[in-house]
Amino acid sequence: MSIDTTEIILVNEADEETGSGGKLWVHQQALLHRAFSVLIFNDNNELLIHQRVFDKYHSGGLWTNTCCGHPNAGEEIKTAAKRRLGEEMGFTCDLDFLYKFHYKVTFDNQLTENEIDHVFTGLYNEPFEVNPAEVLAYKWVSIPEIMEEVKQKPENYTFWFRKILESDVLQDFVAVLS
Repeated sequence: MSIDTTEIILVNEADEETGSGGKLWVHQQALLHRAFSVLIFNDNNELLIHQRVFDKYHSGGLWTNTCCGHPNAGEEIKTAAKRRLGEEMGFTCDLDFLYKFHYKVTFDNQLTENEIDHVFTGLYNEPFEVNPAEVLAYKWVSIPEIMEEVKQKPENYTFWFRKILESDVLQDFVAVLS
């Protein structure tokens, strides 16, 4: 299991900052914290998804949205999302805030994600090279295709990505893309 000791932002139910804590400790204590998920589309209205490396501190080997993470203490959420996109996927682009939601899930290793997840979207069509320490595989998929894949084998996808795909906000966004 690999995890860094970065301080991440703790929040209350209103997403107001209440402090910070070490990333592992926050997940061990199931504390509410701020996170982000990035959804990058191309000109064909396909979503870039990736498979997490197996040694992630949770959800290793599962497929998920383009990238995700936590802002560091003192870091703006959109800045963090762009930083992490570069670290994981090897590129950055303009991001637009879509919506935020709260979810809580405890994993088999007893770590808990208790997050207010800020979802961002972006558009990208250029070549890129992923970080092999973060990304096992990646692919571009249509929303109907990924919805069917998740329906058939939900256990292959991260909890938060499944929640995003179920969102009416995402469905409305995708309808505008078409």
